[in-house]
Amino acid sequence: MSTPLAATLNGFALCASLIMAIGAQNAFVMRQGIARKQQFLTALTCSLCDLVLMSAGVLGMGKILQSMPQLQFWMALGGALFVFAYGALALKKSLHPETLDSKQLQQGLDRPWAVVAAGLGFSILNPHALLDTVVLVGGIGAQQASIDQPFFLLGAVGFSFVWFFSLAFAASQLSPWFAKPMAWRILDGLIALMMFAIGVSLLRSIY
Repeated sequence: MSTPLAATLNGFALCASLIMAIGAQNAFVMRQGIARKQQFLTALTCSLCDLVLMSAGVLGMGKILQSMPQLQFWMALGGALFVFAYGALALKKSLHPETLDSKQLQQGLDRPWAVVAAGLGFSILNPHALLDTVVLVGGIGAQQASIDQPFFLLGAVGFSFVWFFSLAFAASQLSPWFAKPMAWRILDGLIALMMFAIGVSLLRSIY
């Protein structure tokens, strides 16, 4: 059994090592930040999803997923379809810069329901995020002594909140660089490539 502080720092460090890699979820938060659209709601949605998923993992959901390959198959397939669809939308924006006029340069999601839906999709339908939060964080958290588990979870979830809010609001500082349609074309093109690559990797993992 470790001290509460040590358990908290262990959870914080583990989450930091997993969540900081650029992926679909981070790309979504960063784009919302650059566009300065619903930054708080975007960060809050992704953070709360991590809270739920990590808690489920510590409580044993990771073992359930590992023991049910069929469930993993359908989750991977659903995730692939989701990221392909988002990638197609990003590609469409990249190929049609005329839609980015002076009133529409900021092309992030603006409607609250759309932000929440996208945040849920990139978390719940994203096998990569599920692997990190439920299986890895949850699996390691479940191995902690029962008295240390709440502190481990606090550290992991704490970093998630710090990371997503920092990313959402720090990315807004890049807005001056995106005052021209060409910058958005490049960003959306890169996001589309990333989404397609993730989608292909998900399909390869199940076939």
